[in-house]
Amino acid sequence: MNKLLIRLALSGLLILLAACDRQSSDNQFADYADRLASVLTVSSPKEPDTRIPPLPEVGDMLQRTEDVRMGLIDAYELRKCGLFHLIAERNSVLGKVQDRTRQLRYELLLLDGIGHCIATLPEDDNVRAQLIEVQTTKQDDLPKYLWNMVLTGEEWQKQFKPAHSAFSLSTIPDATTTLQSMSGLAHIASQISARHSISAQSAERLLSYEENIHTSRYLGQLFYSMARATDWLNLTTALLNQNDATVVCGPNRNQQKAAFLENVFYKFFVTDIQPYLANLDARYQNIQPDLQTLFAIPNRPAALADYHSFYIDGDIHRQFRDATLNHVSYWQTLFKRCGINVGQS
Repeated sequence: MNKLLIRLALSGLLILLAACDRQSSDNQFADYADRLASVLTVSSPKEPDTRIPPLPEVGDMLQRTEDVRMGLIDAYELRKCGLFHLIAERNSVLGKVQDRTRQLRYELLLLDGIGHCIATLPEDDNVRAQLIEVQTTKQDDLPKYLWNMVLTGEEWQKQFKPAHSAFSLSTIPDATTTLQSMSGLAHIASQISARHSISAQSAERLLSYEENIHTSRYLGQLFYSMARATDWLNLTTALLNQNDATVVCGPNRNQQKAAFLENVFYKFFVTDIQPYLANLDARYQNIQPDLQTLFAIPNRPAALADYHSFYIDGDIHRQFRDATLNHVSYWQTLFKRCGINVGQS
């Protein structure tokens, strides 16, 4: 009886794994390549080996910040400015183990409070002079705190790490909250780059941005999906080009192979794959401007160079676009050579 239950459980697991596999775009791309190979009477190509730049290790990106002891400044004056409670909270046991998002939040709230103090204290006040020094040091370190949050904070790092599975062709998840978080973070980044003051309200929103991205790896999966689609497109285009001479066309010639290829093109590429590619293209273009703003802040780690060029500057998108255009160009050339009117199938 136990052996039977084990066999049933394993069978159920295999069914679930197969279902998960079918949900990936890999399955449709593989079917497309298999059908093309069948018509061309050649072996099906091996699936591509997708290799893309990883997010560098934490140790290569973590930046050291200045340790400024605000507790040494006159406590009474800090109370008048409303800073004493904030600093005491930061110096508490819990405050010393804050995650990267809360560390940046604290720095932004502190600078907002310091700005208020400086504006209200008399110009000859000794505390005011100390606060101006602290303000300069903290302002210089803000980009480092933001980089540390984005690149080494646990939740943010999960978002920016390339995933190892592609989106399904039929369902790309809703990214509204992720886009809102990236847009809000990009705004804060632009203010930091310009050395503008950032309101306490904006600082508090960091917590909601982190919460919004907690359950999703949207960005990393978008990156991988584009790279994976690029590799599949290049593979199938190469398959078609390598066997193009076997596709006979012309007056009084048997164009059966061309007709079969046309059928595969419409059934697999036009119906399923092309809309998926258009969706990926739109999704990337929608989020890239905010990513470029975010990654333009000063003190970008040198270790991030390859990652930045590929994902943020847009090498991944250019390769994706080229692969798509090259694939479509092959079909246009074939249909013209064989006198097939596109859209008449």
